[in-house]
Amino acid sequence: MTITYEWRGDFDNAAVNALHAEAFGPAGTAVDWHTQLRRHSLGWVCARKEGRLIGFVNVAWDGGAHAFLLDTMVAQDLRESGVGTALVTAAARGARSANCEWLHVDFEEHLRPFYLDACGFRPTDAGLIALR
Repeated sequence: MTITYEWRGDFDNAAVNALHAEAFGPAGTAVDWHTQLRRHSLGWVCARKEGRLIGFVNVAWDGGAHAFLLDTMVAQDLRESGVGTALVTAAARGARSANCEWLHVDFEEHLRPFYLDACGFRPTDAGLIALR
């Protein structure tokens, strides 16, 4: 059974909301992913297996050299199968083809092995202010 990865692929808002809830817990309200991504993103990657959306990552950007991974999500039953790494690889390829120079990601400590070891990011100093 083949898994496909598509840069700026078509998707259904309900499918992305369901995958997001599976990855991060239920949100208070459904997100209109179509509007949000078209307004703020360079692109996104959809992973599908037999027509089912099994993975998704958003690539936001500053309109120039910097792209940012957001909301990397993989269906629970396919975690640790390489889907996440393939999503990030496809996202990096899409950002590179748009002439971005840098791909940034921030993550919780438990995801450090995934992003640094599996995906090839290197650690950097960064800062964060909690606004809520």
